[in-house]
Amino acid sequence: MSTKTISTPENLQVLYEDNHLIAINKRAGDIVQGDKTGDTPLSEVVKQYLKTKHNKPGNVYLGVAHRLDRPTTGIVVFAKTSKALPRLNKLFAEKDAQKTYWAVVNKMPQKESDTLTHWLKRNPKQNKSYGHKKEVPDSKKAILDYKVIKQLNRYFLLEIDLKTGRHHQIRAQLAAIGSVIKGDLKYGADRSNKDGSIHLHARSLSFMHPVKKELLQLIAPPPEDSVWNACL
Repeated sequence: MSTKTISTPENLQVLYEDNHLIAINKRAGDIVQGDKTGDTPLSEVVKQYLKTKHNKPGNVYLGVAHRLDRPTTGIVVFAKTSKALPRLNKLFAEKDAQKTYWAVVNKMPQKESDTLTHWLKRNPKQNKSYGHKKEVPDSKKAILDYKVIKQLNRYFLLEIDLKTGRHHQIRAQLAAIGSVIKGDLKYGADRSNKDGSIHLHARSLSFMHPVKKELLQLIAPPPEDSVWNACL
């Protein structure tokens, strides 16, 4: 596997910035918040970027409002003030943000569009979630809407609207119907992507700005590769 592409303060893909928040187009190798790998999280990269850009002498405040799985790309929003963070947290917790994802899958789902409902049970040892048709102990209800928006040579592009926010939800639910995301070995893909990514992208996000109270609509271009390019 070749090296993962990661964001640095120099190559950071900034989609939007004002005094209250900053939205980044996350690369596949970026980890949103620090974890046991010890790799520099995206939050620290953004802090460094802001420090340099705005010539800040002291520490830069940055709050993590939501996350994306490491191999996933797309929109991540950070709070730049302690006033904006709890409001952003509330917005994401109460599902007041409209999130749309793109997923490239290896098999056409049975229906062109559908609502999927599963009970997801998380296995912490494997860091994986399993989709069940009926409720099982310790499972959580997961719901998403999808529609097939493009047929590629060997793959299908789905547009997905999340109704709940569960661990690995899109990956687990699509795997449960046999439409595995390209490159997602953990959920049954036959081979990995060279850069360790999976073809799951947080494409668009719209929400009421927590301070300005106006609608903010963000769109993130997918990564540069032949499959994503064919989706556009």
